[in-house]
Amino acid sequence: MRTRTFLAAAIAAALAPLPAISFAQAGWPNQPIRLVVPYPAGGGTDFFARVVAPGMGEALGQPIVIENKPGASGIIGATAVAKQYPADGYTFLLGDMTTYAVNPSMFEKLSYDPQKDLAPVTLTAKFDFMLVVNPNVLPVNNVNELVAAAAKVPAGLNYGSPSVGTTHHLATELLAKDTGANLVAITYKGGGPAVQDLLGGQVGLMFLDRATAKPHVESGKLRPIAAAGATRIAAYPNLPTVAEQGLKGFAVEGWQGFTVRAGTPEPVIKALAAAYAKTIASPEIRRKLSEAGIDAVASTPEQFTTYMQAETVRWRTVIKERGIKAE
Repeated sequence: MRTRTFLAAAIAAALAPLPAISFAQAGWPNQPIRLVVPYPAGGGTDFFARVVAPGMGEALGQPIVIENKPGASGIIGATAVAKQYPADGYTFLLGDMTTYAVNPSMFEKLSYDPQKDLAPVTLTAKFDFMLVVNPNVLPVNNVNELVAAAAKVPAGLNYGSPSVGTTHHLATELLAKDTGANLVAITYKGGGPAVQDLLGGQVGLMFLDRATAKPHVESGKLRPIAAAGATRIAAYPNLPTVAEQGLKGFAVEGWQGFTVRAGTPEPVIKALAAAYAKTIASPEIRRKLSEAGIDAVASTPEQFTTYMQAETVRWRTVIKERGIKAE
């Protein structure tokens, strides 16, 4: 697993004692803590939460209870944390790129403001993505060949998208914007149906996270033609990045992180961040997450704030230029 810039912050926090909590509700935490996952049970985000929650609970001295609140691109769960639960440190959110950086530009009236209603705790994970093709539909080996193939199809090349605003969707729209290729989104209700149609040849290409792509790449049913991130994927060292193939500056990774309701005491925020950092310092936890295609990282609240703001600006530009709207 690649070493990340944020890992240094994680280890530093892990070696430090948990901050002392001193505010109106002295003795925090003195009851179970709720972790809201804005997606269904059984998915990748839920899996991550259930792997790290026990260790965090042990570090804090109270159990962490997972509460799934799926629906509306993460809006239901995010709104609950931002508006409904008190800012007392007993509820926090595991959101992702869509929750924090995409929804504000996708929805004209959003029921929460990530930068005003939520306070960042720590970045928690990043996910490697790769651009794959069905070689029976698109017999191409790199990005340049893909662009050339798209130019020969007046109606454009169809690509799979689990839903509007996902990393899979926006990465492809960014690629279309940067190359001028005519790539047409075919939107599905979830990643499973999109991958099945990709395998079946109904769509020819898709950005996929490493864990989902792995078995189909190994079977030869899908061909990876580029890594989406700023650096090559450790498990696929011979796969060049999109940037290495001529699109300098292209870098897309899925990511997620913890936030709390704005107004939560700063010592609580630091304690949650430190508990998470201690948890992922465990080699066993890191191994379990890595096997699932999850690169565990950590950050300070300030680093996560800066990262979230930069990602919001970046995807706002793509969404506006590509005319993307919520369905």
